Amino acid sequence: MGWAGVKNGKLLALAGIHFDAFVTVDKNMPFQQNLATLAVALVVLDSFSNELQALLPLLPELERVLGALKPKTFAIIGSASS
Repeated sequence: MGWAGVKNGKLLALAGIHFDAFVTVDKNMPFQQNLATLAVALVVLDSFSNELQALLPLLPELERVLGALKPKTFAIIGSASS
């Protein structure tokens, strides 16, 4: 998509053009961005690790949340203690 090197709000703005949600492991992102100005929902996967093995158990909840999430909102899935 040619997005290499694009960061922060610009990345979320681009994502909002092409996608309904942006999924990240960056726990600070909802507090660093003004979601009210974006056309995309934000989902944070909160796990003890960002390795695939640690994130896979979060997928059923991610699927449920994605079905109900609205633009300009965010959800946190999981917990660092999981």
